[in-house]
Amino acid sequence: MSQSTKKIHYAWWVLLGLVVMVGAAKGGIMTTGGLFLTPVTEELGIGMGSLTLYFSISSIVTMISLPIAGKMITKYNIRVLLVVAVILEAGSFAMFGFMNSVWGWYLFAIPMAMGSVLVTQLAGPVLINNWFKKHRGLAIGIMVGAGGLIGAFLQPVAGNLIASEGWRNTYIILGVGVMAVVIPVVLLTIRMAPQQKGLQPYGMDEMKPNQENNQVSTTTNSGVNFKIAKKSSAFYFLVIFFLFDTSIGAFNQHVAPFAMSLGYDIKFAGNAMGTWSVGVVIGALFFGFLSDKIGVKNTTIAAMLIGLVPVGILLTTPENPLMFTIATGLYGFVVSSLGTLGPLLTTALFGNKEFSQIYGLAITGLAIAGIVALPGYGFIFEVTGSYTYVLYGIFVMFILNVGAITLAFKGKKKLEQAGLWNE
Repeated sequence: MSQSTKKIHYAWWVLLGLVVMVGAAKGGIMTTGGLFLTPVTEELGIGMGSLTLYFSISSIVTMISLPIAGKMITKYNIRVLLVVAVILEAGSFAMFGFMNSVWGWYLFAIPMAMGSVLVTQLAGPVLINNWFKKHRGLAIGIMVGAGGLIGAFLQPVAGNLIASEGWRNTYIILGVGVMAVVIPVVLLTIRMAPQQKGLQPYGMDEMKPNQENNQVSTTTNSGVNFKIAKKSSAFYFLVIFFLFDTSIGAFNQHVAPFAMSLGYDIKFAGNAMGTWSVGVVIGALFFGFLSDKIGVKNTTIAAMLIGLVPVGILLTTPENPLMFTIATGLYGFVVSSLGTLGPLLTTALFGNKEFSQIYGLAITGLAIAGIVALPGYGFIFEVTGSYTYVLYGIFVMFILNVGAITLAFKGKKKLEQAGLWNE
């Protein structure tokens, strides 16, 4: 038996750490946020649009922080950065439980976003890009799926806690719990690069020179320089994809208010969000596996087309509890594609050479979407009393994203033809 089969490659321990970190931070904090909107607005007398402005503040901070974090992650100790980031994100979330004015959400949205940039957005893709050359798509799918799996457990728990213990205590319980779990795991498992353990990336010895797996380059230092990438059409269309896809995914914060506007109670909304999270688990694994098989471009286009189905259901039969639940599960299945396919698209278009900087700047599209979409959906609901126009807009964004991806890969060909893709 060979040495490689006797011992688990450390890359899988790094992935385990990321599963816990990203899963707890997303499933315990980010995706539960929508469950608090209705009870908070009702108790404090805050408009839905006014409260969801804290998402916009968070997104502005995220947009400013992403390029900075992309550089920091290559210069400083990754474990120290992540411990500080977890405290900022989860600690701020817990502080919401002590607030009596909407200004409290606006204030603590700032450190929460600063921490979230590293914990839920940058660290996972960068570390997986460093540690995995084989099964990279599957590894990212597992990481993203973890957020859904933990969320599938925590969404109903959070809904029941809000109903029984109140929204204040639930904020505190979730925030403190995430810190207590994630910080030890980060210190024990996370390492920036295989060289720190005297290893090569997982699967590096099995890769053939210039093997691309239908768009994803696997050569360690191949790709486009950051300065060239950020001026290319491929980059602009990738940002557009992130902007629309994040706007699509932002609806998860409004699923609970949408459900309750139709007459469902908070427990049903929590269970529906749990179904959303189950969809995220299945979708993340499915899209990660599929991207390894048919390529990230084809997988992304397929995901966008599938997304038209749950939106259609929510537009036509939202009053049916079974159809509402099925639609939210399928919606979660589709939006998992952002976390899974986003990093893979960046690698496919620009390679590995300066991935963290390119990805860190490209996903400012996420932040821009958060600034506009999250409160925008809330204000549309306030004005119209319905989420119908929001859903029509999301339907259109799915279609536009098919075009964005197609044009991004045409931009990649231009870079290659110009000799700007350097080995």
